[in-house]
Amino acid sequence: MTGRGTRLAWLRGLENAHQAAARGLHAFPIGRAKLPAIRSPHRDDPPGTPPCRGECGQPGHGVHDATTDPKRLDELFDAAPHATGYGIACGRGNEPLLGVDLDRKNGVDGVATLGALAEKHGFTVPQTTVISTPSGGQHRWFTGPAGAPVRNSVGKLGPGIDVRGYGGYLVGPGSWTPKGIYRFAEQRPAAELPDGLLALMLPQPEPRRPPVCVPGPRRGSVLVGLVKFVLEAPEGELNNRLYWAACRAYETGVDADAISRALVAAAVSMGHPERPAERTVTSARNAPVRTSA
Repeated sequence: MTGRGTRLAWLRGLENAHQAAARGLHAFPIGRAKLPAIRSPHRDDPPGTPPCRGECGQPGHGVHDATTDPKRLDELFDAAPHATGYGIACGRGNEPLLGVDLDRKNGVDGVATLGALAEKHGFTVPQTTVISTPSGGQHRWFTGPAGAPVRNSVGKLGPGIDVRGYGGYLVGPGSWTPKGIYRFAEQRPAAELPDGLLALMLPQPEPRRPPVCVPGPRRGSVLVGLVKFVLEAPEGELNNRLYWAACRAYETGVDADAISRALVAAAVSMGHPERPAERTVTSARNAPVRTSA
């Protein structure tokens, strides 16, 4: 790419990043290799130095630099003169963006794999934002419940399916790479992640032991303890604790509706939005059961 072409790609990246930020998406500059475009200020730190995720205030922390603030976005791009696009951070806010990256190459068809997963697990893949990648694949955008522990994964759900979760990012539409430009294939609001697909993305509970008959009062005390576990969640761990507690509670034999009401009420009292809390509890209830080998 010529100097003029690089400048044009930079300008388009900045403009598109501002448009994304205006829609509430957290953006940051990336380069031609789809990697963060600002070098880390800690590259010369001695071994053993605690990791920094932007606490130092300097740019160069990759996805942790992502912002919706127009002024900060200008500063980031000014520090990245060779940027040719922008990344969009996943997992931010009350309805965080989660990405499903579907590859279509080398005999693998992630779109077909996703369709097979939906049929097997009984969920429907809704219409949502779709980005066409230069290699012929797709990025599908979804929103998930706040705080759900969806992590990045490659091939975990099946051949050709990668997940972009908390701490990950998606290449923004309009970004330039040597292989081509990422473009909108379907431009519509991001749909809610289907519960069945969310359940497959979440960490699976430990293998369940055979049910044990426990006296009624004991069952009640177990549920009370799990509600307390949710109420005592430290900052940033509320949804993780809610999901774990729900998985444990459904093993007790207590009425499922009673479990849902109690745990959702506990989470809401701690500031968790009600609908995402209900989705988290439902995901735990529908989580595949693992059996010991």
